[in-house]
Amino acid sequence: MSALTEEKKESTYKGSALLHLLGYMKPYRGWVALCLGLVLALTAIDLYRPKLIGDAVNLFRDKGDYSVIEETALKYTVVLVLGFVFNIAQTWILQRTGQSIILTVRKELYAHIQSLSCRYFDLTPVGKLVTRVTNDVDALDEMYSGILVRLFRNIIMIIGLASVMLILDWKLALVSFVLLPVVAVLTVVFRKISRQTYRVARSRLTDINTFLSENISGMRIIQIFGRESRKFEEFHEKNHSLYRAFFKEMMVFAVFRPIIFILSIFSLMIVLGLGSREVLGQTVSIGTLYMFTQYIKSFFEPIQELAEQFSTLQSSLASAEKIFTIMEEEPLVKEEERPVVLPRITGRIEFSHVWFAYDNENYVLRDVSFVIEPGQKVAFVGATGAGKSSILNLIGRYYDIQRGNIYIDGVDIRRLSKKQLRGAIGQMQQDVFVFEGDVDYNIRLHSKNISLEEAKSAAEYVNASRFIEKLPGGYQEPVSERGATFSAGERQLLSFARTLAHRPSILVMDEATANIDTETELLIQEALENLMQGRTTIMVAHRLSTIQHADCIMVMHKGKIREQGTHQELLSRDGIYKKLYELQIHHEASA
Repeated sequence: MSALTEEKKESTYKGSALLHLLGYMKPYRGWVALCLGLVLALTAIDLYRPKLIGDAVNLFRDKGDYSVIEETALKYTVVLVLGFVFNIAQTWILQRTGQSIILTVRKELYAHIQSLSCRYFDLTPVGKLVTRVTNDVDALDEMYSGILVRLFRNIIMIIGLASVMLILDWKLALVSFVLLPVVAVLTVVFRKISRQTYRVARSRLTDINTFLSENISGMRIIQIFGRESRKFEEFHEKNHSLYRAFFKEMMVFAVFRPIIFILSIFSLMIVLGLGSREVLGQTVSIGTLYMFTQYIKSFFEPIQELAEQFSTLQSSLASAEKIFTIMEEEPLVKEEERPVVLPRITGRIEFSHVWFAYDNENYVLRDVSFVIEPGQKVAFVGATGAGKSSILNLIGRYYDIQRGNIYIDGVDIRRLSKKQLRGAIGQMQQDVFVFEGDVDYNIRLHSKNISLEEAKSAAEYVNASRFIEKLPGGYQEPVSERGATFSAGERQLLSFARTLAHRPSILVMDEATANIDTETELLIQEALENLMQGRTTIMVAHRLSTIQHADCIMVMHKGKIREQGTHQELLSRDGIYKKLYELQIHHEASA
């Protein structure tokens, strides 16, 4: 099995999800203890109410005193008020604690996702991660906000009811429990089936979220190639699979609840039948029979809820395992505990016998060595797949190399602070990503170190202000997702302004002007020359005319540097570069 296949294979959480989830409750243990105390109080109230009425019936029958009814009514009112207050307090504590924990889990999960290496995102669908942060975290909310406490309450309630019934009349109690083995078997079957149906439903939900994330992002391509009908068919299949999974899940609950209810009615009929004989035989009082009928009604309800809550708990644990599987992922690009922080990065870059493969097997860079001095302008050229963009990714340490060393200002980048390293690199790519927000946000990215005036100055420097100031809102003009309302050239100008505003020491341009029209390119050409002054600049370009004035041009072929020198030096060698140049000249002439 290849390394790539191994990487794509989803790992499973190896720890105890329940213990991990309970760990989040530690900061709130005082509130949880208070909540459990309220649960015990509410359980005691639920057990006391039937007894209060039953005792009143017996006393009224024996004494015939109406004051017994008045006294019981007053006690019952007090009990109801206490139950109401305790219930509100318990609900408030549970919701506040649960939401606080969910807030913490979601923050930790997103922070961890941000810390993961680029390789993880190369292999993991975006929709899957969105499902983890939204749906799966929401699944934990029900557990924290009620399931654990209700489980505790129902267990206490069942034990309390059974104990009270046995104390009142153990023979009648045993008769009441005759159907419990049937309930136990049904509960086990229900738990097993509901767990399977839930897992299928969660899997289908992840599938449809992944599909939507990918296809909505690629809607333009779908429309260009007229694949709407086919994509709709695919969506319909996934949507219908999700519908069937949810339907099966609901059907399990729809069958289980009525069966338990019928069993509780049968049990009540048995108790009323035998209990009536006992009452007529004067071995059991009417009040005791009343208490038994109320307790029987209450006895099956927590059993039913317990089965459903165990199922919901299993669902929450399944979601928790998926969440903790992501949180267990270790970043492939790790930072030392005490990384080196340089006073200032000047921009000297050295590759020493570097070997690199994305999948640890198929090397895209093979024994690459070169030195770029501070302020030098270096261009990488070569055919697609030669390894040009990989070099740019390695300079920012978005991936780690398998062999060799990369140095920035004489320090191995594996020892450098990633924050300082990446903060010193201004990367401008062919495919510019523009965030939803406004123009100002897309330049400053909410950096506290960049003022609005500095953002405007950067935009003016790269001629981006020419189109920004024409917008109705100027720098506060709303920007749609991915900057769809801007042209490719305008998005690229925003990228240049963003890069300049963050004051990098090293400029990295990966086909940065490939999608810019001639007029826009002329606007930024002078700005680029000013921008590169005093900064180490690395360029990747297919159009050789854009890199002719570079201090050094490195020609890559199959992961190796085959030639290097100035434009004129490389032309005089009659090698790969000259052939590339002549091919482009011929192509442009015939176009």
